[in-house]
Amino acid sequence: MLRAGLTGSIAVGKSFVSSVLAGLGCHVLDADLTAREMVEPGSAGLRAIADAFGLEVLRPDGALDRAKLGAIVFSDETQRARLNLILHPLIMDAQDAWLRRCEERDPQGVAVVDAALMIESGGYRRFEKLIVVHCRPELQLERLLKRDGMSSEEAVRRIAAQMPQEEKKKFADYLIDTSGDFDETREQTGAVYEHLKKLAAGK
Repeated sequence: MLRAGLTGSIAVGKSFVSSVLAGLGCHVLDADLTAREMVEPGSAGLRAIADAFGLEVLRPDGALDRAKLGAIVFSDETQRARLNLILHPLIMDAQDAWLRRCEERDPQGVAVVDAALMIESGGYRRFEKLIVVHCRPELQLERLLKRDGMSSEEAVRRIAAQMPQEEKKKFADYLIDTSGDFDETREQTGAVYEHLKKLAAGK
């Protein structure tokens, strides 16, 4: 089985690319969903976060208050690194277990893990190929404002907190530019998947 990583900055259209890949028959895992599982009430991940950041990041029902934690980590690089040190090992272990299950079921298939911070965490090194999704910066800002309804200042801060798109592109084996319409993005994604399938079949 061929293992590929899919990454890109916030609001560049990565989720759409993931959905196209899944529709084509690719095994796709959303790291955001895995991350949510790692911080469910009663989990070791949530206990570690509460120990590191205090009980104020928990809601009255004991669940994680994502807004409060986000306000802490997006405004402070040290705190963000602290959170990543807690979560990334847990997330990577869960991803690896999923990849093993995919390989057992479909030895010649293609499995893609979709994760925003794959390059920053070093997790991309576990994959044979890396797909980086990107778009024009002004379009990224426009999409983020429309999607999350935050202020321009907060949106700019969220984008600035991540590795610049141009830097991420340097790590890519494949680039998918979502600046055009859905059909253009779908076509690029299909071409990448066809190439990955050929590589997987030749392993």
